[in-house]
Amino acid sequence: MRLPISFLLIALFYGTIVFSQTPERKFVTINSKKLAYKIFGAETRKANEPFLVFESGLGSGGGNFSNLFSFLPNDISGIVYDRNGIAESETDPSIKTDADVIKRLHDLLNTLKIAPPYLFIGHSIGGPFIRLYASTYPDEVSGLVFIDPTDYMLTHEEDEYVKNKTSSSTGYRDLFLINLNYILKDSSISTGFQSEVKRELNESSPVFFKNYTELPPLKNIPVTVLIAYNKHIENYETEMNKSLKLNINLVSWWKELDDLRIKHYADMIKNNADSRVILLPQYSHGIHHQNPQLVAKAIQETYENCLKTLTKK
Repeated sequence: MRLPISFLLIALFYGTIVFSQTPERKFVTINSKKLAYKIFGAETRKANEPFLVFESGLGSGGGNFSNLFSFLPNDISGIVYDRNGIAESETDPSIKTDADVIKRLHDLLNTLKIAPPYLFIGHSIGGPFIRLYASTYPDEVSGLVFIDPTDYMLTHEEDEYVKNKTSSSTGYRDLFLINLNYILKDSSISTGFQSEVKRELNESSPVFFKNYTELPPLKNIPVTVLIAYNKHIENYETEMNKSLKLNINLVSWWKELDDLRIKHYADMIKNNADSRVILLPQYSHGIHHQNPQLVAKAIQETYENCLKTLTKK
């Protein structure tokens, strides 16, 4: 449940699309704005097979997933792309909400004539994005894989409970906005990245993930949730806590928040067949960088469960 991006992680996750394999980077224009993307395996895709769609974390491009692909079977197809304003995709001022992000992704898939069903993979804040897509276009989605997703379901009451139990002065919902505002003070970030950060500030002001509070129950599709649990406290967190006088007891604070995140995602999939929450103690927020083979295996297993579900229809 770490913040969608931190001071020290910008360089790691922000980048263009790079593969160990060699699919060609291409561009498509939607609403007069250029989007960069890469497709793999589409030429061998069979009818009604799930198509992988990757959604990255805040400020990061499709290259965030590049180290996964050498571990995926050659007969699986999919797409990575850079959202508007990220890497080589042009900023589009008309995209003001997460719903606009989802609509643009839907338009991208339609424009490229990539038919559903889709298996979405979302990292960090990309987790809420793919959940929103599954709510907006439920008939198109065959499965979901969450990689250390942001807990958009955290309530005000839960946040206050964690603060009180851990004798901390700052809640996660407060820190989420503090971190976004801190990023905006960095004059070196691109205009497109600024647009993403401003959009997420708007999405959680004054209510945390305000457009996610009344999502319908998730359709009965296979879901895998990978959660980095009992993480090490990073130096930047300690420094931020001290310099901003946040008064957070970091170890106990994160434990309580992660326990709530586990509960929220477990509740989300409680009626879903072939679904699971996988806890990964001592892993980092970038699970797919730390152990790409493990994440690729989880994607492949979810893909196979999607195929099994689709075959029954």
